[in-house]
Amino acid sequence: MLIEKRLTAQLLAGPPARDPVAVVERLLAVQGQDGRGLRLAIRARSTDLTSADVDRALAEERSLLVTWLNRGTLHLVRREDYSWLHALTAPPLFASNARRLAQEGVTPSLAERGVTVIERCLGEEGPLTRAQLGERLASAGVPTDGQALVHVLMLAGLRGHTVRGPVIGGEQAYVLVHDWLGDSEPVDRDRALAALARRYLAGHGPAGDRDFAKWAGLPLRDARAGLIAIASALDVRADGLVDLAGRPAAAPLPPPRLLGAFDPVLLGWTSRELLLGSNQGIVTSNGLFRPFALVRGRAAATWSLRAGEVALEPFCRLPRKDASALERDAKDVIRFLGVS
Repeated sequence: MLIEKRLTAQLLAGPPARDPVAVVERLLAVQGQDGRGLRLAIRARSTDLTSADVDRALAEERSLLVTWLNRGTLHLVRREDYSWLHALTAPPLFASNARRLAQEGVTPSLAERGVTVIERCLGEEGPLTRAQLGERLASAGVPTDGQALVHVLMLAGLRGHTVRGPVIGGEQAYVLVHDWLGDSEPVDRDRALAALARRYLAGHGPAGDRDFAKWAGLPLRDARAGLIAIASALDVRADGLVDLAGRPAAAPLPPPRLLGAFDPVLLGWTSRELLLGSNQGIVTSNGLFRPFALVRGRAAATWSLRAGEVALEPFCRLPRKDASALERDAKDVIRFLGVS
């Protein structure tokens, strides 16, 4: 029943979400360095939406945004959750960011110059893409080769100056937080940790304290403090995992479904054994998470887009019923993405 409960919490089983914001509200933070992957995560948890609906939430409604949070990579979050998630999860990332800047030849003074340039250009010109900001940084003498640019941009995000919001020419542009979101309220850390624990379990329960800490990118002591703060609202299972009390029964396993790169169902817990079994090295390697097919609650294939069509690579021969279901879902992937 553990897999059924987790898939239900993830909105992969049971009633789908009504819109992109509802998906992100449940999951709290969706890994977002792969633009197609984050959109496909929303597709798999909803019905009748398109990639354009996600773009609309990012660019017109300003209800969703992307920035560096949690584990030190880009995440898609609701605007209401940005300030407190940033306050909790950005501070631990400064040390690794400074280390990577140094490795890329960006001295502290050059990094400061870079953040100043980013703030000034966004303030004067409005939304700018990564390439446009790279040109302006290079003109100011700030290194942008290799991974230097991304880590200078990350520093501006960790400082709370910028987020990625509007979609321009198919690419998500950077904006100033104040201009895009307005002023934010002060964050009470203890309340924020409690909220983080509750929201994590809403989309990932049942889970343990180490699962929570890994997903959030926080020390284990912080994860435990958050769980202790909501102890009265938790059920403790016989296996030691916890979940929110009073949740509806888990839904049956979902029909076969295609999931995108970096799907959240692979990123919420310390172990992926439950979903991937012996195929972990095929689906995940060197920090990359390939698109895969979920069949009867387990990974059954990887897939890719080739010439506008879904190309499936099963781990073993699929029953005809499952193969047919994946063919139907592949057509919905094409519909959702608007691939021609």
